[in-house]
Amino acid sequence: MNGTVGTGVALSLGLLAHGAAAENLRLLTWGGYAPENVIEMFEAETGHTVEVTKSNNEEMIAKLRATGGGGFDLAQPSQDRIAGPQAEFGIYKPIDLDRIDSAQFIGSMLAATKANTTVDGEVYGVPHVWGTSGLVLDTAKAGMVKDYTDLCGADTAGKVSYRLKRPTLIGFAFSMGMDPFAAYGDPAAYTEIMEQVEAKLIECKPNVKTYWGGGDELMGLLRSGEVVASMAWDTGGWKLNADNADITFVAPAAGALGWIDTFALPAKGKADDAAYDWINFVMRPEVSALITESSGQFTASQGADEFASDELKARFQASFPPEAIDNIKWYPPVPAGLEAIEGGVLDRVKAAN
Repeated sequence: MNGTVGTGVALSLGLLAHGAAAENLRLLTWGGYAPENVIEMFEAETGHTVEVTKSNNEEMIAKLRATGGGGFDLAQPSQDRIAGPQAEFGIYKPIDLDRIDSAQFIGSMLAATKANTTVDGEVYGVPHVWGTSGLVLDTAKAGMVKDYTDLCGADTAGKVSYRLKRPTLIGFAFSMGMDPFAAYGDPAAYTEIMEQVEAKLIECKPNVKTYWGGGDELMGLLRSGEVVASMAWDTGGWKLNADNADITFVAPAAGALGWIDTFALPAKGKADDAAYDWINFVMRPEVSALITESSGQFTASQGADEFASDELKARFQASFPPEAIDNIKWYPPVPAGLEAIEGGVLDRVKAAN
């Protein structure tokens, strides 16, 4: 592919510098993150082979915990699922950042992931695939909605929807000028923030057409026009945009709420050279665009959106100018006890008249 030759030479020289022979990379990942065409390109260039096991966060942690970090050479847990399991079970080994081509990453995402995966001064994860929740709007009818709390405005009364779940609590807190993530380590401070959010959500109830439970339900409400403004995921907004140009995902003024799936090295992995080569290979923007095509999600590769399909690139760039990406609020690990606080708030909001 155009633009890959120089990087390929650099990678090859890197392999020679490490004196590395071809290795078998045992990759523990999500569906769509290691498509066959990318594996074939990687194997042809490096001589390594790739063995893929598809999984999810809970299974990844369980598999690595059962073996003390053995059985795999590279895993892809979400960035909020690394520090806790590492502190408790020691299932990962630190990332050697000197072996990562940091220039290939979107800087704000790399910094956020490093911060959220640091344990005892060591970094255990770097970002790969990401997504957000924010606002999905019919811009012809709800163009005045710029932030989460705008869903409570008179102009959208009776035509709003969101879930009674954590993202709604977090989003409203940020929109109200508070930082719930900064209070994660202080239950009293977090309770105070949640009490203010609870009052706002109860005040907002007359605006809510329904609290949606599943993505298909919400998509139907937006397509029919029963709902014109909602909290939802970016990919859902872009899917709707393909059918109706007025409906799309908008990053809220307070910041979209983001998740990141990472690269992490299992503690007993045996193919570190292949693991680092895979990370640097798939973070090339041209290669990352193939992963976006496969998974439907964008990656933390700097400039990869330029290689996406014209339609998806246009939707992404309209929703996420650079300042909106830098303003994403990335989910940190959730401390024990917070779910009980949030559950009480959600129950009371649901029960309120």
